[in-house]
Amino acid sequence: MEQSGTSTLLQGAVQDLASSVVSALRGGDHARAATPVAADSDAGGIALAAVRVLGSDTLLPSVLLGTPPDPDELAVFRKAVESFPPRADAAPTVLWSHWAMARTLRRLDPSSTTDDSEPGADWLDGASWQVLTHQLAVLAPLALPGEECAVTRAAGRRPVDVARGFVRAVRRRDWRQAAGAGRWLTLLDGVPGTLGLEAGLDFVELMGGQDPQVELQVRAARLLRAGAPV
Repeated sequence: MEQSGTSTLLQGAVQDLASSVVSALRGGDHARAATPVAADSDAGGIALAAVRVLGSDTLLPSVLLGTPPDPDELAVFRKAVESFPPRADAAPTVLWSHWAMARTLRRLDPSSTTDDSEPGADWLDGASWQVLTHQLAVLAPLALPGEECAVTRAAGRRPVDVARGFVRAVRRRDWRQAAGAGRWLTLLDGVPGTLGLEAGLDFVELMGGQDPQVELQVRAARLLRAGAPV
């Protein structure tokens, strides 16, 4: 029961955090996304875990809109990076999520000394288009203009597969996967013009936009299409 209660609290914290990021992106201005709390308190532990779940998108307003992060917010983010290092046997998406957080921390805090060595991404090259889309949706925070890494290169080689995955996710009503795939598609060359991505994103937002994590990805995709500075 205690574990179930903690999980519920964490899910709520992630949704609240995503909502605050959406508000900042929608308003075109910076808003506090991670409320600073005492790291040794129960609330502090949940807040840090929520930042780790949302990943580098926690600071997406600062990255996409070019506004400096609140110092306390940045401190919470740094603490989350330091408190949740991936295990050596962690799944590739976990390794890449941590790498993306460390990269964002280095971008916004040049004094950061986090490791910048990339994990491998060979598993994406042989993945089916269904698996590729699922994995890229999980790693949607990596979809930023001007950024290059092994994951972005893998996505760039398979735009048609990602488009197929987007359509499949919409048909399956998997709005989070559809929104994440749509964010990638805004950056990829060679996406079929018949896809109708803009209308597809509108539909995903209409059907799944009550989920802040869906709306976050859709809002990010629209900013990317509009050429948000990075």
